[in-house]
Amino acid sequence: MIPKPAQFLLRFDDLCPTMVRRRWERFLPLIEEFGIKPILAVVPDNRDRELDRDAPDPEFWTRMRAMQAAGATIALHGYQHTCNSEGSSLVPLHRRSEFAGRSAVTQRQWIESGLQILRAQGLDPRIWVAPRHGFDSRTLYALRRVGIKMLSDGLARVPFKRGGLIWIPQQLWGPVEKSAGVWTICVHPNNSSKNQVGQMREFLRVHAAQFTSVDRVVAQLNPGKLGLSERVYETLALWRIRAARAKSGSRGRLKREL
Repeated sequence: MIPKPAQFLLRFDDLCPTMVRRRWERFLPLIEEFGIKPILAVVPDNRDRELDRDAPDPEFWTRMRAMQAAGATIALHGYQHTCNSEGSSLVPLHRRSEFAGRSAVTQRQWIESGLQILRAQGLDPRIWVAPRHGFDSRTLYALRRVGIKMLSDGLARVPFKRGGLIWIPQQLWGPVEKSAGVWTICVHPNNSSKNQVGQMREFLRVHAAQFTSVDRVVAQLNPGKLGLSERVYETLALWRIRAARAKSGSRGRLKREL
């Protein structure tokens, strides 16, 4: 059943010590003011030059621990965020990824190494976020083996079970009003503008009571297998994304709803 009214999750991607600190810090007052419990997708060992944007933040790990203590969910965001594989992903939104297409041994090693790094910093990653939505059945197997039971991805309107994991869909790249369903808004602080922060503030002023947390979603909705109507919705949502990208002539991230 699709819950009404709509519920929202807020996810921040590409978090690492060398991200653009001033842009990330614009969102922190919103999280505190409106009591948001976000998903924090942390890159364990960043080697992606596109994320090497600022001098290493000496307070990064301390802040992640504090936000976790305040109710944020820490996500394992790949390993090094180096997207050099051309394997086919279960959510085929990009041609290149970090994990999809890699061997089962490599994927298991990278996931274990990433977990070790984050845990050494006092973090407890409980959900998986794949760089560029790139993961395959080997990824799911590796996640099950290391005890990660959830991932943030997929295009349905409700959380569901697939491949032995709970999927909490991520369908939005900006605030959009919805009447029903569970919707994850993905924000990339490195590329955010003051205008986007303002839009998020205005959305939260109206809809803050509809923002939820990972634990609450799983407890309340008890995800199971998707029915036919939601599987059809997934397929159509993917087509809409591809059509929008083809129309715009860009393969960059979508900024609006599906």
